[in-house]
Amino acid sequence: MSETTLQQANGGTLSTAETTRGVTLTPRVDVLETEQEILVVGDLPGVKQENLDVRFENGELTLHGRRTAANLDKAMFLNEVEAADYFRSFRISEKIDAEKIWAELKDGVLTLHLPKAEAAKPRKICVKGV
Repeated sequence: MSETTLQQANGGTLSTAETTRGVTLTPRVDVLETEQEILVVGDLPGVKQENLDVRFENGELTLHGRRTAANLDKAMFLNEVEAADYFRSFRISEKIDAEKIWAELKDGVLTLHLPKAEAAKPRKICVKGV
C-alpha cells in the first residue's frame, strides 16, 4: 500500500500518516487591557521559541506554535504527550503601534505586549471654569 504525499511550501514532502498524527489545539489565553497596552497571555506548553510564529497584520494577531514529540533514545514505556500544533487568531479593535510589539516565552507561557498607538490612548481633558 503506498502512502499519499503532500508538497510543503519549503519543497519537502509529508506522508499522509505524518499529517494526520498531530493535533491542532486552541491555546487558552487571557487578554488584559491597560491605558498603555493590550496584554495577551497564553498557555503553549512544550512549545520552544524556534517553533513559535507570532504575527500582527491588518489588525489581526495570529499565534502558531508547534510542540514536538519527545525523542528519547530509550524505549518509551508510555507516551501520552504527542506532537501538536497550537493556533489562535484574534481581531484587535484598538489601534496598536505595530513597531513596538514585543513578546516573551517562558515555561510554556507566551506574553504579548501590544502597545496602543498614541491616538488610541485615553487622554485627560482639562476642563476650565467659565
